[in-house]
Amino acid sequence: MSSTGGGWAQLRQQAHSLETQTGSLFHTYSQYASMTHIPQKPSEEEQRTEVQLQDILEKREALIAQLTRLLDSESTLTSSALKQNNLARHREILQDHRRELARLKTTIMDARNKANLLSNVRSDIDAYRSSNPGAAEAEYMLDERRRIDNSHTMADSVLSQAYAVNENFGFQRETLASVNRRIVGAASQVPGINSLIGRIGAKKRRDGIILGGFIAFCFLMLLWFR
Repeated sequence: MSSTGGGWAQLRQQAHSLETQTGSLFHTYSQYASMTHIPQKPSEEEQRTEVQLQDILEKREALIAQLTRLLDSESTLTSSALKQNNLARHREILQDHRRELARLKTTIMDARNKANLLSNVRSDIDAYRSSNPGAAEAEYMLDERRRIDNSHTMADSVLSQAYAVNENFGFQRETLASVNRRIVGAASQVPGINSLIGRIGAKKRRDGIILGGFIAFCFLMLLWFR
């Protein structure tokens, strides 16, 4: 029983070590899937990393098979239940890593196919322009015309917005002028409103004169006592 337990612990330690190595390899391999400009052909490092991932997944598969056989020979129910959970976890991680490897390979392949297609299209266009200089010049003139038309369209859009803003300002001025006329007209129709407004203005002027005189008096007093 002790030898069996020691074998189980050693195999589990190897499984953990291989899972850690797999994570490191995934970190390197995933960089190729996120490249903006992926090379048309895989580099030696990319191929080597993919092969290493395949090999380490196979090693983990064989290691899990050994753990399964070792677990089947266990007789203690309590220890077997705990080990069964650990073994199930190793299987889940392995399956997740297999799916992740398949996803990354598909992503890299799609990106590389797209890059190759664009490269072939550019090559065909360059070859066509080389063999038809007149057509290339005509295409250049059309491109220039399209850029000029786009500039004109943008300028027209900016002018239209400016005209709309100016028209809106004019409408607001007319609205404010109309409101002002209505207020003045309403005030003129109320008896005594003009005299009331006049008295309020006179009171403000009187208060301003009194305040100004008080400030001047204080200033003179300060000069006197200095």
